[in-house]
Amino acid sequence: MRMLHLGLRVTDLDRSLAFYTAFGYDKVGAVPETAFGSLTMLQLPDDPFVSLELVHDPARPVTDISAVNHLVVRVDDLAATVAELSERGIGAEPPADLGKGMFTSWVTDPDGYRIELVQWPPGHPAGMSAADFA
Repeated sequence: MRMLHLGLRVTDLDRSLAFYTAFGYDKVGAVPETAFGSLTMLQLPDDPFVSLELVHDPARPVTDISAVNHLVVRVDDLAATVAELSERGIGAEPPADLGKGMFTSWVTDPDGYRIELVQWPPGHPAGMSAADFA
């Protein structure tokens, strides 16, 4: 099995799509009418697959984001990413040094969902595994 993507409910599709494309996602497709509302598929440029689906139904605005604690996006150079996001109008918290070459920063989307940006230490695999807890 493999996780494919997360469906994230949004209140204003245009506002969220503007945010996520400025963040760095590309819109790769949409399904206009489903039982959930419209679905907009987003993919990061270096990702081979869609990783985020914006789910929008005007009759169901987002009123509670507590079920989603945060999303995580890996970056190669956190300082450069934070600077690029700032140029695109997206404010990110200053990078925090967690030691051993690991850095994190946080961004908040228009509905209040938190996105953690992570720069792994040199030589670390692209994702987290059981080895990180050994």
